[in-house]
Amino acid sequence: MPKFSLRDLDVRGKRVLVRADFNVPVETRGGKFRITDDTRIRESLPTINYLREHGAKTILMSHFARPKGKPVEKYSLRPIGEYLHSLIHQPVIFSHETVGDVPTKIIEHMENGDVALLENLRFQPGEEANDPEFAKALAGFGDFYVNDAFGAAHRAHASTVGVTKFVEKAAMGLLMEKEL
Repeated sequence: MPKFSLRDLDVRGKRVLVRADFNVPVETRGGKFRITDDTRIRESLPTINYLREHGAKTILMSHFARPKGKPVEKYSLRPIGEYLHSLIHQPVIFSHETVGDVPTKIIEHMENGDVALLENLRFQPGEEANDPEFAKALAGFGDFYVNDAFGAAHRAHASTVGVTKFVEKAAMGLLMEKEL
């Protein structure tokens, strides 16, 4: 597969599946979730904003911590989505499921410029196992795939390697491009 940059894709009206790295350090005090270093989230903003400004339907996916292939509430990406909302000043539609009917319906109803966030990839055992069926399910959410998770790019997981086998075009995000 040729190496494309995000800028090489005509994303207007397209569903763009973005592998981001939102595995950020956090602390919980008194039941309050607080991100202690948001660098990785902020580094993803150029890609997210580019897609919004160019009329894409942006579907973000990431891992967070090591929940060992099962849902663990404290590792949900919901608070990350809420924080991202505060950075882009636009709602981030959160799917409490990674694959299945919930994200499918959310994505079907997205408008150009909308941003959605799937639940933690590592809640699914297929992520770290690079399961082809899980990768295919993820790929089905996007017309294009963009990898912007520089810090996770070395991992042979479903969302970094497997998904590329099931999409027409895969491209580097703006962070990935900058790092390379």
